[in-house]
Amino acid sequence: MKNTLVFGTSLKRNRYSNKAVLALANNGIPVEGFGIVPGTVGKVQVKANLEHFQNIHTLTLYLGPERQKQYYMEIIGLQPKRVIFNPGTENPEFYELLKAAGIEVEVACTLVLLATGQY
Repeated sequence: MKNTLVFGTSLKRNRYSNKAVLALANNGIPVEGFGIVPGTVGKVQVKANLEHFQNIHTLTLYLGPERQKQYYMEIIGLQPKRVIFNPGTENPEFYELLKAAGIEVEVACTLVLLATGQY
């Protein structure tokens, strides 16, 4: 299985990023979390520092376009194979930067992809 980083993980149970961490883990997909507030979601540790992440295949984004800007270079530096832009995170400017770095861009909902077997 390919390692997934949920970028913008919230510790609040009602947030979609939180639900995505749990759904990925429940589907047997290795998952890690990055968020402003460190803690845990289920059995997944959420870290507030990007230095600890390596070998990320998929980065699924739960951070709005304006807040993404400060992380452009750090996300590209993680060299994921693909970045999923969940609803509300769409960002054509960032799509172009990712594509120029050879990173696949997918505009989709991680939860829907999992539920329909398309992840």
